[in-house]
Amino acid sequence: MLTIDKKLEAYIDDHIDMEDEILTELNRETNQKIYHPQRLTSHLQGRLIGMICKMLRPVRVLEIGTFTGYSSICIARSLPDNGLLYTIEMNDELEDLTRSFFEKAGLPARIRFLIGDALTIIPGINELFDLIYIDGNKKEYPDYYRICFDKLRHGGFIIADNVLWSGKIVQDAIESGDHFTKGIMTFNDMVKNDHRVEKVILPVGDGISIILKK
Repeated sequence: MLTIDKKLEAYIDDHIDMEDEILTELNRETNQKIYHPQRLTSHLQGRLIGMICKMLRPVRVLEIGTFTGYSSICIARSLPDNGLLYTIEMNDELEDLTRSFFEKAGLPARIRFLIGDALTIIPGINELFDLIYIDGNKKEYPDYYRICFDKLRHGGFIIADNVLWSGKIVQDAIESGDHFTKGIMTFNDMVKNDHRVEKVILPVGDGISIILKK
């Protein structure tokens, strides 16, 4: 995560809408029961992605990387009445916990929760998406971008999390086995050099890229 002064962080949390009981419970259970709980979407990022959805009003959304469903709940709650979220998670051990919180949030009818490899699943989804949120395996970000692009309508958006990757993307030397950092760097360069899109990076959390398909 990018560092931010603790007083500023507390100030921000104090001046945005509070985390509701269901998301607070999901946060607590993820930290108590799940390996690598730091992968959980933060309260600020959840509010941000939800607000973006309310602004864009997408009807069809694809999320790559569900984890325990925090961001999925934030997205699904912010969709219009006819909205639908497809969310894909590789780790089947997370399924029961995640589905239980989709139920608690009253959202199962608005979420299509798919377990498996996103690169295998996505070609079989017969939808044209208004918004695609990428937060899956970092080394596969370039592959996600390639496979998703034709699934995104013109004028649609891709939002990608972790694009600053704790600052590792600007280190002088990257270890040969660090496929995650290399994946993020390749993805960022692909987006930079893709003239089919407009793009901006926000230094929120671990870096969020917002990409518009022209």
